[in-house]
Amino acid sequence: MAKNDFIWAVMFKLGGNNMCGDAYLTQDWVQKNPKIRHRIRYTELFFDESIWRTATEKMQKAGMNMALIDMHEGVVYPRHPEIAVKGSWNPEKFRAELKRLRDMGITPVPKLNFSTTHAAWQGEWRYLTSTPEYYKFCDDMIQDVCELFDTPPLFHLGMDEELPAGQRHDPLCIIRQGDLWWHDFDFLVRAVEKRNVRAWIWSDKQWTEQDEFAKRCPKSVMQSNWYYGKDFSDKKKNLNPAEILPKGGWASHQLSLRGYVELEKYGYEQIATGSNWSFDENIALTHEFCKKHIAPARYKGLMTASWKRCLPGDEGVKLLASIDQIAAVKASVKA
Repeated sequence: MAKNDFIWAVMFKLGGNNMCGDAYLTQDWVQKNPKIRHRIRYTELFFDESIWRTATEKMQKAGMNMALIDMHEGVVYPRHPEIAVKGSWNPEKFRAELKRLRDMGITPVPKLNFSTTHAAWQGEWRYLTSTPEYYKFCDDMIQDVCELFDTPPLFHLGMDEELPAGQRHDPLCIIRQGDLWWHDFDFLVRAVEKRNVRAWIWSDKQWTEQDEFAKRCPKSVMQSNWYYGKDFSDKKKNLNPAEILPKGGWASHQLSLRGYVELEKYGYEQIATGSNWSFDENIALTHEFCKKHIAPARYKGLMTASWKRCLPGDEGVKLLASIDQIAAVKASVKA
């Protein structure tokens, strides 16, 4: 992928434990606590390679050029093999697959989510958050991944939904805030940048701390704001944080469309993220909105994130449909 190419990306889930709960959430526990159902930590890899191949071949046919790979428990890491589960790919197999993508014209990019709301993949290390041992673990993981990818152009650090609402049903909540969140964020960005890789994040923090974000998040960090709705009206775009944020809970997500405009105001580069999570038309509407509100020099790409795994059945159908949707947007741009 050339340096100045517009990015047309798909997010894939190799590992899934960033979306699960801690190891103590056993089936017995979940049955007694229905609010935390579907949060059991995976002990084996659920990934259908035939669907993965079909998906990446769709990307190649459409001329798409980036695959963001949710790593987590999907690979046996040299420095931390304890993160792996039954069926995790060994480094040799993973490197071979990265080569296949590159040969197809698709740049593979890693993602490890370091948000405490999405950290079950870290196993016991999650309980050491913000300790010297934790920082060493994070640095080790970033090193392993950068080596596996032979110094990727970008490294997605996640960092989304780290707020009380994100863990409201979890028996154990670990949430950083204030200067501690920013301290750990700075550490992670530096850990990536010292390896000559550019950091990339979900832009959630900007929704709740607009001024602080503009002061403390370096312009070097690639932003992925995300909004999965279908209301792109001025009313939705111009919601007032002072009216939304005091409501608590997930209210901050109401400001997500506004995030594109705010990030542009402060001069951040963006890879916009849409999804068919709720509405099939979202990805096309996202692109139209971003073309209007982000300067071409800073609108670096468009990504679809279905949040579905490469599995038979509904998940695979939804994933493949999301690729068709962003491919259609790309085709309309060429036309």
